[in-house]
Amino acid sequence: MKIGLIGAGHIGGTLARLLSRAGHEVVVSNSRGPDTLRKLERELGGGAKAVTAEEAAAFGDVVVVSVPLGRYREVPTSVRDGATVIDTNNYYPQRDGAFPELDADRTTSSELLQAHLPQAHVVKAFNAIYWERLLNDGRAPGAADRLAIPISGDDERAKRVVAELIDQIGFDPVDVGGLADGGRRHQPGTPVYGADLTAAVVRERLGL
Repeated sequence: MKIGLIGAGHIGGTLARLLSRAGHEVVVSNSRGPDTLRKLERELGGGAKAVTAEEAAAFGDVVVVSVPLGRYREVPTSVRDGATVIDTNNYYPQRDGAFPELDADRTTSSELLQAHLPQAHVVKAFNAIYWERLLNDGRAPGAADRLAIPISGDDERAKRVVAELIDQIGFDPVDVGGLADGGRRHQPGTPVYGADLTAAVVRERLGL
């Protein structure tokens, strides 16, 4: 698949490495411009190319958004119609500033991104796992210690796309529902956030 990454920090950079190794055509971007990503580009040895955020947004069948939530309005709206957008973010008020609608639990951070990109299908994923685990702990299908990655979204096809990518890089996807109810099940403070669990235990803890 063609995958564009917006944000190349711990999660974004790790996903660039994993998805490139899995054989996908990857472009990666950040807020400072492609020249600051040449080291990552060289490390991936042609498996990924550094571009602008606008180019990454327009490039992908799948677009990974891994920027601080407080800057979600800066995500380019050049995302293709019908593209799958993977939202890896969490709301941390001390970093992002206060969002009254999130503080009052009237919506979720992923629903804010969905409203910003109405032409796309947002799927929340990779927000509940530490980046070191993501980088180092992928396992073959069926492994007893294979970790789970919860996902949530409102479009079933988009969730299947994300689930397949998760499986390819060594983890078990667990569909926990839509962006509203499901998103609330794997945000910070929930029983599965940062907990390094198998799929069976995730389902048990969430009553699925």
